[in-house]
Amino acid sequence: MNIRICGVGSALPALTVTNDDLSKIMDTSDEWISTRTGIRTRHLATEETTTGLAVEAAKQAIKDAGTTPEEIELIIGASATPDNIVPSLACEVQREIGASNAVAFDVTAGCSGFLFAMSIAQAYIASGKCRNALLIGAEVLSKIMDWSDRSTCVLFGDGAGAAVVRGEENAMCYMTQGSDGARGSVLSCMNRPVNHPYHVQDSRHAFVHMEGQEVFKFAVRTVPIAIDRLLAEAKLTADDIDYFFLHQANLRILESVAKRLKQPMEKFPVNITECANTSAASVPILLTEYKKSGRLHEGDKIVLAGFGAGLTWGAALLTW
Repeated sequence: MNIRICGVGSALPALTVTNDDLSKIMDTSDEWISTRTGIRTRHLATEETTTGLAVEAAKQAIKDAGTTPEEIELIIGASATPDNIVPSLACEVQREIGASNAVAFDVTAGCSGFLFAMSIAQAYIASGKCRNALLIGAEVLSKIMDWSDRSTCVLFGDGAGAAVVRGEENAMCYMTQGSDGARGSVLSCMNRPVNHPYHVQDSRHAFVHMEGQEVFKFAVRTVPIAIDRLLAEAKLTADDIDYFFLHQANLRILESVAKRLKQPMEKFPVNITECANTSAASVPILLTEYKKSGRLHEGDKIVLAGFGAGLTWGAALLTW
């Protein structure tokens, strides 16, 4: 038994910050940001929380799927920025939506988190452990940014996306994942250090560190290979795919992947222009946008792909 996405939802903070807005508080400009990344605006949390955004996205996804919280048997949260270390984001969502019959836990795989959650749900459902799962990617990345570092902070935004997946006998689903921990330092954020009466250290929190060029090279090399692997397994070609929903990290990455796959950019949905990089939330936010706009149709063959911190990558080939 394979999984099929049967409902999606998303939530974005109310505050929209443009590149011109940022140019008033740091040495940057709309031209500098947009020409290098494609980003023009991003949503930043003020009163919103990771949990609050995740709950809103989850409620939308459950409604869109035509199901109820009580029918959800598995909740997986993907986030690098949960509100608490414990309880998990998934458990907090479970509490807020009343999904009393679900097992809930989080995964940490950076921008690949939603794809890793989907792979775990596929394994649960294929093994018969459950039939309905809620997958959530949610981030408030603005709280781990160094807002004096113009090369990094301008790239990210806040938001949440969710999907309900259900087991179906005849659903098409191919997945692949990978990790390269040896290169993980190119995109990192330290946790609190050991700090107690017997070992005193500076306990100030660190911010995101990213070597942009290394991450770019990793993405444009790895993502096409992962997609080609799925296509070969499914005995399809890139021409057979209706849409490629890629993690929204950088418009140049999307264009490079399209070029390597010899596909038109029209098949690569883009919302990085308005939302920036929302890490684990980007793929489900993008799916929700396309579903609501009527551009996704039953039977469409789609590829989802995430890539980022770890370094990690994951991809899935599904029928909508």
